[in-house]
Amino acid sequence: MRIGIVCYPTFGGSGVVATELGKALAAKGHEIHFITYSQPFRLDRFAANIFYHEVVVSDYPLFDFQPYELVLSSRLVDVVKNEKLDLLHVHYAIPHASAAWMAQQILRSQGINIPFITTLHGTDITLVGRDASFEPVITFAINNSDAVTAVSESLKKDTLEFFKVTKDIEVIPNFICLEDYGKPKGDCQRSIFAPNGERILIHVSNYRKVKRVEDVLHVFDRVRKQIPARLILVGDGPERTNIERLCRELDTCNEIHTLGKVLNPADILCVGDLFLLPSQTESFGLSALEAMASGMPVISTNTGGLPEVNIHGYSGFMSDVGDVDDMAKNAMTILSDDASLQKFRTNALEQAKKFDIKEILPVYEALYVRLVATKN
Repeated sequence: MRIGIVCYPTFGGSGVVATELGKALAAKGHEIHFITYSQPFRLDRFAANIFYHEVVVSDYPLFDFQPYELVLSSRLVDVVKNEKLDLLHVHYAIPHASAAWMAQQILRSQGINIPFITTLHGTDITLVGRDASFEPVITFAINNSDAVTAVSESLKKDTLEFFKVTKDIEVIPNFICLEDYGKPKGDCQRSIFAPNGERILIHVSNYRKVKRVEDVLHVFDRVRKQIPARLILVGDGPERTNIERLCRELDTCNEIHTLGKVLNPADILCVGDLFLLPSQTESFGLSALEAMASGMPVISTNTGGLPEVNIHGYSGFMSDVGDVDDMAKNAMTILSDDASLQKFRTNALEQAKKFDIKEILPVYEALYVRLVATKN
């Protein structure tokens, strides 16, 4: 099949999943066309069967804001016609689903029928979707998609609660390419971060308030007072200044390594013993899954889609939002001795195997086949 994929090209989870999905489809012989405003950071443009089409938005004095949705629609029309695509798969509702619908109508007027799938990832529903100014457009775009998927049962429930959706929503979870993780611990450079054999805790996020990164520092502070430990922070964002202030207040800065954005998190997750994800909410929790694929148990909250990923008492533990004392207690339960840590490591990896792309890719392919069959 010839498939167009529309996504955000940034470090966010939706862009990562869309890019990895496209790469896996290309490896199976499908022709994949990425359509977005810059090259996705996980995309190797020189791989077989992968093509990239840039959406270029010009500045016009008449507009205060660039009309990206309109330009994207026009670009979709152009790519569908010239590359003879079979379907479009758009990730994130705004503005991708509405742009795909507009392109679909233009193409239909020219005798071309192109179905499109909308995959809902999280903040397009739980954050942007709660803004009343977007609600009518999001509702329309979802209901007029040819198929709709959500990355967790929790997100499906939120979508049905926030919007008047009449379209069936199929849950297809996020995934990881398991073979990209799980580097042997002996090959990891642990000594760079923990020269004296300390336990290594890791957090990865975009440092928004919803991630509650300050809770990460409070949990670490409690753990380090009982167990020799180091903390690695990966990512960047608006809360970084507050995090730096807090580490000075707690006098933990010398025990924290702040790495900023990292293109391949597997290289860092390789060195870790425990992953911390104390978010206010997560529609899925892709970073937790990546950690488990690296053999790291997870300490997380029990909100959103996290209970669908992290199994309490098996792959890690879950706590109520903001309960840093319970998170620290659970962390020390795992880190207290090597046998306990190894048991949770093994369980985390077994849980991650359920979300290997080899398990998820056939589900997407079956959906594509069903839609293409209705094309004519």
